[in-house]
Amino acid sequence: MATHRGTWKQRERQAAALFGARRQVLSGSAGRDDRSRSDSTHERLFLETKLRASHAAVALYDDTKVLARKEGKVPVVILAQKGRPGVVLVIAPEDLQAVAYEYAVAREKEIAREQMIAQQLLQDGESGEATP
Repeated sequence: MATHRGTWKQRERQAAALFGARRQVLSGSAGRDDRSRSDSTHERLFLETKLRASHAAVALYDDTKVLARKEGKVPVVILAQKGRPGVVLVIAPEDLQAVAYEYAVAREKEIAREQMIAQQLLQDGESGEATP
């Protein structure tokens, strides 16, 4: 079934508003070099909004949300592809702050652990001990 042009434009407006921006008029199809192809006017974020009858990632998120809520947790779907480094996260906007916080805490712990290992290696080197 075709989607009315006003419907997807409204979704682009809603997506841009999440980040304090406005919908970019003629974003993708205009192809002008003097304008961003992003769906929004945001200065730092490139937003691409897709309105579909269904998305496999959204269905997976919905299933994950049910399980997470039963355990009092925040749902996060992590998508990975074979042969491609990194991951893509699927989260709800209302969970962004909690997810960002947990990500920052994990990064801080990782940095502290790396610093501790580096300090230990330095101390072992100064004392002349062989490291395993």
